Amino acid sequence: MSAAALLALSGGAEFNGQRALDYTAHMVSFGERPSGSAANTRTAEYIERRIRMLPCRLSEDRFNAQTPAGAVPMRNIIADCGGDPGARLLVISGHYDTKRLPGFVGANDGGSSAGLLLELAQAVAARKWKHQVRLVWFDGEEAVRPEWTTTDSVYGSSHLAHRWQQDGTLPRIDALINVDMIGDKDLDIVQEQGSSQALNKLVWQVAADLRHQDAFQDASGAIDDDHMPFRRLGVNAIDLIDFDFGPRNSYWHTPQDTMDKLSAHSLQVVGSVVLETLERLD
Repeated sequence: MSAAALLALSGGAEFNGQRALDYTAHMVSFGERPSGSAANTRTAEYIERRIRMLPCRLSEDRFNAQTPAGAVPMRNIIADCGGDPGARLLVISGHYDTKRLPGFVGANDGGSSAGLLLELAQAVAARKWKHQVRLVWFDGEEAVRPEWTTTDSVYGSSHLAHRWQQDGTLPRIDALINVDMIGDKDLDIVQEQGSSQALNKLVWQVAADLRHQDAFQDASGAIDDDHMPFRRLGVNAIDLIDFDFGPRNSYWHTPQDTMDKLSAHSLQVVGSVVLETLERLD
């Protein structure tokens, strides 16, 4: 079956939260997926198989990250799913690795962003764009050691941000939208203070127009995430994250981060808002 026929059968340009949840569940079934693990490799291969079924241009950014645990092989996955090469860029990103914790399968933290991006790739590929629309699955977002530090975290996004700085890609980026922990049934996303204020304003206006104000809260907080290596290099970037997972964030980085805590509705809300934001940016 051709990529065009697959898109037509699957609903094409419309984002489907249930499919995003199904993609997430499939990756979570691989178990713990920290960078350098066999399950992490299986996850990357699954993402790439799905992308090859679409009219997208697939590429990789492989490197060895120097971590407190030694050198760890990592792989960022890049898919250009709309527009012409050389056009100005709109980038949507998220991570697919999980933290090195016993029994931690990261349904929300690592799974939901990877699943949402897979479904978003399908919706993006079915539409016409003036911009080149690029999706990125980052590896190595999580710290190797228990505590997050500025030197032990965001390995994949840091590597790619500097690579794009060197090859001239960064100045072509009009906007970068990073998603993380966006599958929680009790979805409440606040405006991340380190993000572009113009993008925050646009996304929250889109959410209001789509009647999703309940999920996009009128509050703010500072979160270090995969958008920050790009922000530090001057990119217009935003982080969409629900950092309130379970009572007092008690599910975060625990074995309780499982599929039963996620919902297709939450993924539908975020996917619809991101897709509409891309349309307005285009």
